[in-house]
Amino acid sequence: RIFVLGIGFFTLCFLMTSLGGQFSAKRLGDSPFTIRTEVMGALESRGVLRRMSDMLEMLMKKMDILARLENSTDFHKGDEARFPLDRFQPAAGLMERIQAIAQNVSDIAIKVDQILRNSLLNGKVVEGRRDQCEVPRDPKYPDCAGKVEWMRARWTSDPCYAFFGVDGTECSFLIYLSEVEWFCPPLPWRNQTAALPSPPPLPRVQAAFQSDLAHLLELIGTGKESLSFMKKRIRHLAQQWLRAARRLEQKLKGRQRDQKHILIHIGFLTEESGDVFSPRVLKGGPLGEMVQWADILAALFLLGHSLRVTVSLKELQSHLGVPPGRGNCPLTSPLPFDLIYTDYHGLQQMKQHMGLSFKKYRCRVRVIDTFGTEPAYNHEEYATLRGYRTNWGYWNLQPTQFMTMFPHTPDNSFMGFVSEELNKTERQFIKSNKVSSMAVVYGKEASIWKGKEKFLAILNKYMEIHGTVYYETQRPPEVPAFVKNHGLLPQHEFQQLLRKAKLFIGFGFPYEGPAPLEAIANGCVFLQARFNPPHSSLNHEFFRGKPTSREASLAGGERVSSQHPYAEDFIGKPHVWTVDYNNSEEFEAAIKTIMRTQVDPYLPYEYTCEGMLERIHAYIQYQDFCTTSSPPLPPKAKSPAMQSPPSPLALSPNATHLVWSPRASRDPHAWPPVDSLQVWVSETRHSCTETCRRRGLVCEPTFFRFLNKKEVFLQLSIACDSTEYEMNHLYPAVAENVHECYLQKEPLLFSCAGYNTKYRRLCPCRDYRKGQVALCRDCL
Repeated sequence: RIFVLGIGFFTLCFLMTSLGGQFSAKRLGDSPFTIRTEVMGALESRGVLRRMSDMLEMLMKKMDILARLENSTDFHKGDEARFPLDRFQPAAGLMERIQAIAQNVSDIAIKVDQILRNSLLNGKVVEGRRDQCEVPRDPKYPDCAGKVEWMRARWTSDPCYAFFGVDGTECSFLIYLSEVEWFCPPLPWRNQTAALPSPPPLPRVQAAFQSDLAHLLELIGTGKESLSFMKKRIRHLAQQWLRAARRLEQKLKGRQRDQKHILIHIGFLTEESGDVFSPRVLKGGPLGEMVQWADILAALFLLGHSLRVTVSLKELQSHLGVPPGRGNCPLTSPLPFDLIYTDYHGLQQMKQHMGLSFKKYRCRVRVIDTFGTEPAYNHEEYATLRGYRTNWGYWNLQPTQFMTMFPHTPDNSFMGFVSEELNKTERQFIKSNKVSSMAVVYGKEASIWKGKEKFLAILNKYMEIHGTVYYETQRPPEVPAFVKNHGLLPQHEFQQLLRKAKLFIGFGFPYEGPAPLEAIANGCVFLQARFNPPHSSLNHEFFRGKPTSREASLAGGERVSSQHPYAEDFIGKPHVWTVDYNNSEEFEAAIKTIMRTQVDPYLPYEYTCEGMLERIHAYIQYQDFCTTSSPPLPPKAKSPAMQSPPSPLALSPNATHLVWSPRASRDPHAWPPVDSLQVWVSETRHSCTETCRRRGLVCEPTFFRFLNKKEVFLQLSIACDSTEYEMNHLYPAVAENVHECYLQKEPLLFSCAGYNTKYRRLCPCRDYRKGQVALCRDCL
C-alpha cells in the first residue's frame, strides 16, 4: 500500500513537471510567424492533461479497492484492527488531496480545451489572412514584386531570413520586405505603432582632450606581434602626443566638439584576410601600415572620442549587430557608431556581412588607403565601361572617404602619420656628431639589394655603407661584403643609426614608406632613384590592380616619377635628391655634392603629432558624407521664361581666373569655406592637381559643383558651340579646337587627377595652411 501511494505521488509530480514544461516551452504570441508551432504545442499540452486526469482516476480506483479490502479485514480482527486504521489515517488524507487534484486537473483540461478551440479558430483566421496576402502594386515601391519573387525562390538560402521570421508564406515575405527591409509598403492589417513625435535628441557628450594613453593601450589588446609593435610605438611617442594635444587644445580655445563613437576595424590583421603582416613584424617586413594605424589610434583617442578596436571578424560582427546567417540581411539594430575607420579588407568584410545596411551606413566609413583611389576607379559603372576596374576599386564611395598615407591626390583625404620630433638639444647633438662619410641603405629585405652592385660599388668609393637587412643564421648573399649589416634593429636603435649617418639611400623600393621622412627628420639627406618611364600599373607589377593611374611627381614641368614623390615634390633639395641611377656620372656627382652639403634636421609640420591631430580634428568636425547634398543633375529642357540662378563666381581683378563673388551668399557650414576657391583653366597636358600646384594652390574636388555650369565657360570667355553632359572623370572641360564644352553628369567622377591632350579642364583650386596641405587657411 505504501508502495502504491509512493508511485502515485511521484507519478503526479512527474506529470505536473511535464505539463509545466509543455506550457513554459511555448509562449503564444512570441512571433507572428509561429502560430502553427504554438497550436501544436498547445494540443500536446491538452493531451498531457487528459492523460494525467486518466491516470489520477485509475489511481483513485485502485486506492478505493485497497480501502475496501482493508475495511473487510479489520472487521474480523475487532479491536486489534484499530492500530492499523490509525496508522493509515494519513493515507485517507492523501486520497482526499489526490481526489481534489484530480478534480482541478479535470477543470483545467476543460478550460484548456476551450482556450485551444478559440485559439485554433483565431489561428485559422490569421492563417487565412496570411495565405491571402497579395503583393501590393504601389508606384512608390517599384521593386516590391521582384523582391517577393526572389524571396519565394531564395528565402532558405540564408538562415538570417528565418531569424527575422520568414517562414515561406507570402505574408512573411511582405512583412520582412516592409519592416526589416524597405522594398514593400507596410501591410494594413499589421499592428502599426501610432506615429508619435520623436523626443528631442539628448545633448551630445562633449569630447575632451585626453592626458593619459593607458586606456588606449588596453583597448588595442594583445595576441599579435603587430599589436605589440603598435603599442610600443604609442608608448615611445607618448610625451610628444600629449604635448601636441595640449597645444591644439589651446589653439581651439575651448571650442565645443561632439564626442563621436568610433569603431576601428583593422581588416588586414584579421585571420580571414590572412594577416600576413604579424608574422613578418620581427623579420623585416613592411611596417608602414602599422605605423599609420598606431598614429591614427593615438590621435583619435587623444581628441577625446569613444573608441572600439577590433582585429577579428567575430568582434566586428558583434559590434555591428550582424544577424546569424550568411550576411544577406540588414543589421538587427541601428548602427551604434558615428564613424568607422577600416581598410580595404575590412570594407570587404563589412559589405559581406551587413546586407542592405552597408549601403545605408557606408557614408560613415573612412578607408585607410595607402596608395589612394582615384574617382575613375571608384565609380563601378564607369570603371567597368572604361577599363578602370581593379581588384580594389568600384566602391562608389565619395572619393574623400579614402584616406592616404601621403597627399598623392587631392581627390582623397590625406591622413598621414607622424615622425619623431627633435628638441633643440637633440638637433644640436646630431649636427655635431654627423659622420659625413656614412650612408644607410633603405631596405630591410635582402631581395631589395639584388642587382644593385653597380651603384653600390660607386657609393663604396666615398662612403661607409650600413644596412639593416634581416637574417636568421647566415648573412644574405645579396648584401656585398663591404656593407656593414646590423641586422634588423629595434626602432630606437635604428633612429640612433640615422642620427650618425649623412646619407639615407633608396634602391627604388619600398614605395612611399615612412622611413625617408624619419631619416630627413634626423638630419640625413635622402637620395632616391628617378624612374624613367614612370612606374605605374601599365608597366610595373607592384601597381597592377591598384585603383590609381598616378605617375606621381613633378619637377621643372617634366612629368617624372620616383620612389618617394612626396619627398621630391614637397621637401626637395637640399634634403632630397632624385637622380637617374642608370647614369653613373649623375649618380656619382650627387654623392660628392651631398657629402659637402650641410643640412639641418627637417620635419614637415603635417607629419608632426600636432599636425596630424589638427588634420584629424578638422575631418571629424567638418567632413559629413551622410547629409551633404549632391550637386544638381543635368537640367531638363527649360522654357524661355525659366532662367538659371546667377553664378556665384566673378572674374578676378586681373581677369586671369574666377573667384567667389563678394555679392554671392555664403553657406556658413560649407567646408572648405568657399572664399578660398579660385577657378583656373588647365593646359592640355596638365591635370587639375598640376594646374593648381603651379599657382601655389591645391585642387579642391568639393568645389567642382560650383564650376559644373555652362555660365562658367562664358565667364572665362570660352566659346562653346555645344554643351553636353557626360560621364567622364576629366569633365568639366573644353575641346578648344572644336569649341565643344562638356559638363560632368556623375558627381562621383569629379576628379583632380587625369589629363588628355584634347581637353583644357576647369580646375577648382584653394589656398592651404603652411605645412598643412590638407587644410585651407580658414579650415581649422
